[in-house]
Amino acid sequence: MTSPTGRLVGVDDGVYRLRAPANLVSKRAVLHWTLSAAIGWVVALGALAGWWAFAGHAWQGPALAALGGVAVLHTAVMPTWRYRVHRWETTPEAVFTRSGWVSQQWRLAPVSRIQTVDTQRGPLQQALNLATVTVTTASAAGPVKIEGLDTDVAARIVDELSATTQAVPGDAT
Repeated sequence: MTSPTGRLVGVDDGVYRLRAPANLVSKRAVLHWTLSAAIGWVVALGALAGWWAFAGHAWQGPALAALGGVAVLHTAVMPTWRYRVHRWETTPEAVFTRSGWVSQQWRLAPVSRIQTVDTQRGPLQQALNLATVTVTTASAAGPVKIEGLDTDVAARIVDELSATTQAVPGDAT
């Protein structure tokens, strides 16, 4: 991809530069993150409520109420915040991602270093027609993940990256 000046975006004089990716994830990712958080909190709060019913310690009621408040706040704030942060972009030269919410991670994976490209779809993602694309490189930082993509977009990314990596010489090490 080139800029209006004709230079490769994210690449200056052959050096890759970390920059903000251009694409948002699917809006359905907000619902996915909301439901995932709600399910996790229901399990945690249910376990604490069961323990309180069994043990009956006086401090468990206020702890359950406080944790319930944290659960509501987390479930209400986190998904929208994550949606505003999560970005991705693929170019013929690199894959750029930004993820997280409180702690944010910016990643750049040169196409020449890509070893595998995978798609994952958990049960909730399948129900919402979402997917996660995982780009594995030789980096010690681990794979680059793009979460919350429409399945059609994820399939297109996998196809494009597979074709691009096949055209790049070398063994991606």
